[in-house]
Amino acid sequence: MDVPADGDRPTDLPYPDVDELEAAAARVLPEHVVGYFRGPTGAYGIPTEAERWSQLRFRPHVLRDTSRLSLATTVLGTPVASPVLVAPMAQQRAAHPEGEVATARAVRRRGVLLGVSTNTGVRFADIGAVGAPWWFQVYVMDDRAMTADLVQRAAAEGATALVLTVDTPGVDPRRPQLEPRSWPERYGMQANLPGGDTGRPIFSGTRNLSVDDIGWLHDLTGLPVVVKGVLRADDAVRCVDTGAAGVIVSTHGGRCLTQSIVSADALPEVAAAVGDRAEVYVDSGLRTPEHVAAALCLGARAVFLGRPVMWALATGGDAGVEELLGSIDTQLERVLRSLGAGSLDELGPDLVV
Repeated sequence: MDVPADGDRPTDLPYPDVDELEAAAARVLPEHVVGYFRGPTGAYGIPTEAERWSQLRFRPHVLRDTSRLSLATTVLGTPVASPVLVAPMAQQRAAHPEGEVATARAVRRRGVLLGVSTNTGVRFADIGAVGAPWWFQVYVMDDRAMTADLVQRAAAEGATALVLTVDTPGVDPRRPQLEPRSWPERYGMQANLPGGDTGRPIFSGTRNLSVDDIGWLHDLTGLPVVVKGVLRADDAVRCVDTGAAGVIVSTHGGRCLTQSIVSADALPEVAAAVGDRAEVYVDSGLRTPEHVAAALCLGARAVFLGRPVMWALATGGDAGVEELLGSIDTQLERVLRSLGAGSLDELGPDLVV
């Protein structure tokens, strides 16, 4: 795989266009890898996640002092320089040989936070050694002992929260060619299992999840649990009532149930139902600073960026990811000032229709 060396990218590029990044990644990655990363993105005849975010319109204030605007915030008490975080994504070593280690270096330099997938091909110890704050995304597998071992290993190596993913009770059988276990190369998906990569699937869907698993994961590690894949207000309230420290409004990037409500439409009701009892985040389809601004206005404390980071990783390594995140932050400040927001606290649903 021809991946540019870190630091080889020119420094005078304009704000990265995600479509151009995706096209560039498709030129350097194997076709089956690009197909896996793209995955399903929406049902026929309805807007994709990104299109729906772009349909939202702002109602900006004017004549507001924005001179002291800062993007700095906290997520579960961890200070971050921006509300734009990096989503957990499997198979990052298919995009870049160092996988999450390279992504973590960019995250550390940007002062934000990294989500790490259950299906990472990088050892937790190597990610932790970089020094970026990170949360571990958890699939509760039918093998509960394996799940417990993985989350305890993640906690021991520095994960500061667990992200319980709840929207994958089954894997779509219509796209078996996209499953990494059928690829000609595997990129070490099971680097953190006892004995290393065993060749068996680490996850194939869990049908017996319940809200009790929130407390089970917390008791295993003492870490706060964030529930990922929530699209309804009543489910969000049940999660918080059972001890969740936060919820992530997510459609898994449109990869699971393609005719579900999109994140942009689910976020307002979830945020209103949760209120200040827990933190609300969102992912799926966010590609521009305007998308991020809209999400913050609709109640998200922070957003998780997914595929754009993967394209940047594939085309530029950690330097590419750092450039992408830095450019989004720069443009996000411009957008927020254009909305008349002098701080993140001044963002609200009245600014979006």
